Amino acid sequence: MKILLAMLVLVLVAVQLNLWVGDGSYSEILALEEQIELQKQENMVLAERNQQLEGEVLDLKTGLDAVEERARSEYGMVKEGEVLYQIVQ
Repeated sequence: MKILLAMLVLVLVAVQLNLWVGDGSYSEILALEEQIELQKQENMVLAERNQQLEGEVLDLKTGLDAVEERARSEYGMVKEGEVLYQIVQ
């Protein structure tokens, strides 16, 4: 009877030990859940940044306004049929 009781206690200790320490333990699960939450927050920030970059890329691919403005301001270029008046002080 004492051997059976000792074996039961030993099994109970082993089960409790696995629950609180080691792979798949309660503390490890809590730490992993915290890491998952942090990763989700970082993913949201990166998704917003990706949307902004996607908008900029689309604008650069389709819109010529930015290119035209730069050509006018930096290089003094004009469209065909336009006249450039330059005021010198």
